[in-house]
Amino acid sequence: MIEIKEVTYSYSGVNALNNINLNISRGEAIALMGPNGSGKSTLLKLLNGIISPDTGVYKFDNEEITHKKLQDSKFSKLFHQRIGFVFQNSDTQLFCADVFDEIAFGPRQMGMNEGEVEKRVNDCLSLLNIQSFKHRPPYHLSGGEKRKVALACVLSLNPEVLILDEPMNGLDPRTQRWLAEFLVSLNKAGKTLITSTHNLELAQEISGRAILFSEEHSIVADRPTVKLLEDIKLLKEVNLVDEYYHRHEGNEHTHFHTHNF
Repeated sequence: MIEIKEVTYSYSGVNALNNINLNISRGEAIALMGPNGSGKSTLLKLLNGIISPDTGVYKFDNEEITHKKLQDSKFSKLFHQRIGFVFQNSDTQLFCADVFDEIAFGPRQMGMNEGEVEKRVNDCLSLLNIQSFKHRPPYHLSGGEKRKVALACVLSLNPEVLILDEPMNGLDPRTQRWLAEFLVSLNKAGKTLITSTHNLELAQEISGRAILFSEEHSIVADRPTVKLLEDIKLLKEVNLVDEYYHRHEGNEHTHFHTHNF
């Protein structure tokens, strides 16, 4: 479904992606892992069409995605209907006067009639159990509530692919637990999930495959998540875990102490 071939990208001459090759199949649940500044967020922006490669090719469903094609509003609308992006900072995503209009914004942009818009908004409010604040201003909500509204905005278009950048940032433990379970249920329902995270236990829970970036902005491992997390030596080399970690013998879960947990 997604094919990235020999892609490089730089910000003002500073390398951010270095010869990235990656294929993702429909229905997979992928974790992008690596230290801060390794290129994870840049790759997510590229997948979502916010930026385009300096060199190399990005194909979605066998069609190359280019800056020129994304300037075509019809093509861009259809593309963004299929890929939903939940930003790391929900405030980046929320700008309407109330939650209902926020969730309705995408379907309205797609030209849906108000009856269909209202149905989609109410379905998302119900799915995320946030009906109680549908007429509240988003900027009055807590961090966890804002994250749910941001998710609802993306899900209102019923995308095939859901991309999340550090979705647990700033969330309390209960909301983190809810979100992890919600993402697993979305993947089981057929959504393709691509999540960048420093949270190694979350990666283990919500993904079957993990892509590991190095501080040199390249992919150094692409393995089943459980196998990758067993390679403590490699995780130390890329500066994702420090020297202090422990494992509970006989417990299938590895417990990690990381710089960014």
